[in-house]
Amino acid sequence: MKLTFVINDIATEQENYTTIRLARRAISMGHQVALVSIVDFVYEPDGRVSGFGKRPRRDDYEDDADILGDLQDDENEVQKIAICDEDIVLLRSDPANEVVNRPWAPTSGLLFAQIIAAQGVIVLNDPKKLTDAQNKTYFQTYPEIIRPETLITRDMAEIKTFIESMGGKAVIKPLQGSGGQGVFVIKDDSTANLNVMIEATVRDGYAIVQEYLPKAAEGDLRLLTLNGRPLVVDGIYACFKRFNESGDGRSNITAGGSVEMAQPDADALRLAEIASPRLIQDGMYFAGLDIVGNKMMEINVDTPGGINMAEDITGKDFSGAIIRDLEHKVRLKKNYPNMPTSDLVCI
Repeated sequence: MKLTFVINDIATEQENYTTIRLARRAISMGHQVALVSIVDFVYEPDGRVSGFGKRPRRDDYEDDADILGDLQDDENEVQKIAICDEDIVLLRSDPANEVVNRPWAPTSGLLFAQIIAAQGVIVLNDPKKLTDAQNKTYFQTYPEIIRPETLITRDMAEIKTFIESMGGKAVIKPLQGSGGQGVFVIKDDSTANLNVMIEATVRDGYAIVQEYLPKAAEGDLRLLTLNGRPLVVDGIYACFKRFNESGDGRSNITAGGSVEMAQPDADALRLAEIASPRLIQDGMYFAGLDIVGNKMMEINVDTPGGINMAEDITGKDFSGAIIRDLEHKVRLKKNYPNMPTSDLVCI
């Protein structure tokens, strides 16, 4: 199987990224891997799409740091890769990382990915639906019962009115963002700084304001899904609790949070079940559901992470399960060459 990962930039990849773990596992299972940046596509005169990227130079790596070091080594030369000849293209770039310096990059990359998919390559997650999901507004298209009460606006008066209606407690964050960046938890003692928080959030675009869920103080759950359903290996869910003991309201690992494996409770599994039909319909093959109590705070469909942590803690081969599922899709595609690739996304 020939597999290309589309990322932001090889230079900014880190050894704890899920992409790197998946790439290393695919190589260990005998597959050919490439990493290409969203800014390095080439639309050829014959209508095919290529890309400049790098391939790992070995077929065995000691750990994730080892393969990343090989990819980032200056002696590992950039190659031109015929992406339309690949079996699978996994879209793993984070649009939030491009807001400042390359705001054009995510949209352009997804349009290239749509062309690639139209030429018969299995592209995951579905690039057409990812185009619709480039910020948190996408989550508002999921059933209301799973979502916290939400306001999206740039108007300060509207935001203040909403927070007051929530009893003075809410969460405000940029509509475009990830990793806990720019997240403010509004509580009773935040009144003096409220204007500053709102201004900081709306400075570069819309703000999303959500009701504060008291259980957030205990952290949140990240439940990873594959083919629209919770990812499970040997009875163990790819699910972990993220929490922050420093008093910071954010549990994201990139914001200094900690992590421990968790068994999803009945509420989490109910939320995943309700979200499943929409995930499948939209071709969101691999996603991360962020859950607090009986509500889902967000759905990460661009770069859901945590596979490496889940594997390191449990010893379960979650990345291998994903690669084997991709092998299954490639077999289906060969047996049903006329089936639209979009129909294969969540089979």
